[in-house]
Amino acid sequence: MFSTRTPGSLSPNPISAGLQVLSENGRAWLDLTASNPTRVGLLPDPETVLPALAHSSSLCYDADPRGMPSAREAVARYYQRREGLKVPIERLFLTASTSEAYSLLLKLLVDPGQSVLVPRPSYPLFDHLLALEGVRPVPYPLRYDGAWHIDPGALEAAVTSDTRAIIVVNPHNPTGMVLKRSELELLTRICLKHDLALISDEVFADYGENQDPQRIETVAAHRDVLCFSLSGLSKLAGLPQLKLGWILVNGPSPRLEQALDRLEFITDTYLSVGTPIQVALPALLEALPALQAPIRARLERNRAVLRHTIARAPGLSILRSEGGWSLVVRVPRVKGEEALVLELLESDGVLVHPGFFFDFEREAYLILSMLTTPEVFDEGLERLISRAARWLQGQS
Repeated sequence: MFSTRTPGSLSPNPISAGLQVLSENGRAWLDLTASNPTRVGLLPDPETVLPALAHSSSLCYDADPRGMPSAREAVARYYQRREGLKVPIERLFLTASTSEAYSLLLKLLVDPGQSVLVPRPSYPLFDHLLALEGVRPVPYPLRYDGAWHIDPGALEAAVTSDTRAIIVVNPHNPTGMVLKRSELELLTRICLKHDLALISDEVFADYGENQDPQRIETVAAHRDVLCFSLSGLSKLAGLPQLKLGWILVNGPSPRLEQALDRLEFITDTYLSVGTPIQVALPALLEALPALQAPIRARLERNRAVLRHTIARAPGLSILRSEGGWSLVVRVPRVKGEEALVLELLESDGVLVHPGFFFDFEREAYLILSMLTTPEVFDEGLERLISRAARWLQGQS
């Protein structure tokens, strides 16, 4: 009766089942995976957000398939301030989320049964988003040799006759890899050779850790191939509850104009973005420095604590990251990642993500969120280090 686009089984995985057992037994745990700013003490100042949402013009509904011009003009000003880019608002489309943006673009670019290239490691939501559109994810590997980068030969080899687009995440989640100029040139060559579109997920773009002159901040100005830049308030402003993202389209004529017309046809079918958040968007984007400041401070603080603490922990190391909200910790490969995570959860009351959750090719890696509240983060980290020492000693 049910579509194969939904999973064959919705049973919880062993880690989720372990959390359920802890809850049923009344045991608390320290969550080092928390990535929702509103649940880790990073609520915005109500006086910054609520007045913008209470404007009387929100009571009037005047649908625009691309989004209200005033809201799109605010997004264009964001790119002008951040990158010095002059973005025509005709190339901007507002969406209810970045997830919806993916859904719209898959409808635009890919027929059911065709494929899209996605990075590996990767965020697990990609598999679900593509499956719900009947699209096959084909991984291309990111390699680590002291820094993360795209493997050129493997990327080229992943392209087949039914490939329609390449997805990049910049900065990448969870590795923190940032796109470099040489990699954009590589992606451009492959897209031109095989007539592919480039989808660049830039939701963490404001949270880079360095100022590498080779870094590509956004593909918003890249006109050589059909490009789609994605961002939104969830990560940019730490406001996931307000449900607003956007797609910025660029590329050569006439393909650009064709994409804009067809994407407008799709968005006109849904008209999914609420009026109040569109009305509020100019004020919220103007308030970005205030909204981002506590998030940046939390990230900087926890990164420093993690690096200092891991430095005194035998058998543990951190993979280099250049941005985003997570860090990857290499741990002793004394047993499978699932067993390591379950032991840490059941014995020490600490939740971390295993590397296989993000489709890491090898073990053993743990992924930690840098948004966690300091007291939870510090205590959870100490318990992790203590458990890792027991792993090295062959103890349970």
